[in-house]
Amino acid sequence: MYNYFKDTIASISTALANGAISIVRLSGDDAINIVNSIFKNKDLTKVKPHTITYGHIYDNDEVIDEVLVSVFKAPKTFTREDVVEINCHGGIYVTNKILELVLSKGARLAEPGEFTKRAYLNGRIDLTQAESVMDIIEAKTKTSLKMANYGLSGETKKLISNFKEKILKCILEIEVNIDYPEYKDEIQVTTDILKPNVDMLISDIKAIIDKAEQASIIKNGIKTAIIGKPNVGKSSLLNALLKEDKAIVTNIAGTTRDIVEGNINVGGVLLHLIDTAGIRDASDKVEQIGVNKSKQVLSEAELVILVFDYSEKLSEIDIELLKETKDKTRIIIVNKNDLNKLINLDELDDYLLISSFNENDIEKVTEKIKEICRISDITDIDSSYIGNSRQMGLLRRCFDSLIEAKKGIENNDPIDLINIDLTNSYNYLLEILGELSTADLVDEMFSRFCLGK
Repeated sequence: MYNYFKDTIASISTALANGAISIVRLSGDDAINIVNSIFKNKDLTKVKPHTITYGHIYDNDEVIDEVLVSVFKAPKTFTREDVVEINCHGGIYVTNKILELVLSKGARLAEPGEFTKRAYLNGRIDLTQAESVMDIIEAKTKTSLKMANYGLSGETKKLISNFKEKILKCILEIEVNIDYPEYKDEIQVTTDILKPNVDMLISDIKAIIDKAEQASIIKNGIKTAIIGKPNVGKSSLLNALLKEDKAIVTNIAGTTRDIVEGNINVGGVLLHLIDTAGIRDASDKVEQIGVNKSKQVLSEAELVILVFDYSEKLSEIDIELLKETKDKTRIIIVNKNDLNKLINLDELDDYLLISSFNENDIEKVTEKIKEICRISDITDIDSSYIGNSRQMGLLRRCFDSLIEAKKGIENNDPIDLINIDLTNSYNYLLEILGELSTADLVDEMFSRFCLGK
């Protein structure tokens, strides 16, 4: 399906900042002619495809820049259209000037993600590969980059396609029975025959979802809340983990009045650290807002680092925080172990005794995070598993439909009704691959891409 679009688009494909090189990219039927009209040295319509040509960009008789122009001819391009890339000097003015020139010659400014959207709509990549392009751009760790590259290479598509074929086989066997009952040679599909097949499908997709949830952690990181009373050393711990002075530290209780955030890479998994305002009964209105934010962060956190003061007895607020976090994945930190002991450690379960100013103690915290979050298990998973939230949502809906099919089998519902649930589960897999996508879905997804991509 080549030449899906009739217009030619253009955009700056590099960051709009002063640098060594910038790239202005065009895609469409007129891409070569448009650039040729402002380029002098060789006739770009006659150069060999997939080559680079040296020359100058002109605005009438005025030289704008010395450039290298790459010419790619359809269908062997990313978009399956003619593509031209102008490699110019990386000044903001000169880059914008060249973009302005190609737009004046008939190109249209590309929408966010439109190059990748054209690659998808022209059959160059499927929807999972298109999403992997953005995952590569947004990757913050080596492991998340590896996972995104697996998706781009088509591994996610292969995983979903293989499972899709298993469901399709069940559907086709039922359809033959319903539509062609006179075919006596075909096995008559009954609920007894269907049940083990559906059970196997449910088991398979549950395994995919379980590993996909781990993959999602690799991609999105772990939301980690540092919680405790005022002045227990939460901000000092945050600064030590981040290895920078992100939060203000004083010996005045209530210094942190709003959440302070930062990211660290722990064993290939991103931790999104949030230092919260100290939780107490605050009379100050501003501090009250901070405390309420802290409670909200606590409710949403995937990992809680609960901090106590070695030099203070556990208070009612401390006991309440222990109760509130007992069902959370948590690490209990007893900070300030360089001071005189007043805390009763027998009241705590598993804890780390540290000073946030001791590098060896901070290393112990990092190792505890790896242990309690099972980071080694997460980073050892097959990187071809799914970590994209849209795909995950559709996988869960596919799973729910298979569960409904199983309930129908157990209730001895008519086979054609069970087939509706199986068909629904199949269609959700088609949506993952973009083989059953609405125009609105496609527009929304690609609008999240950066310009020039």
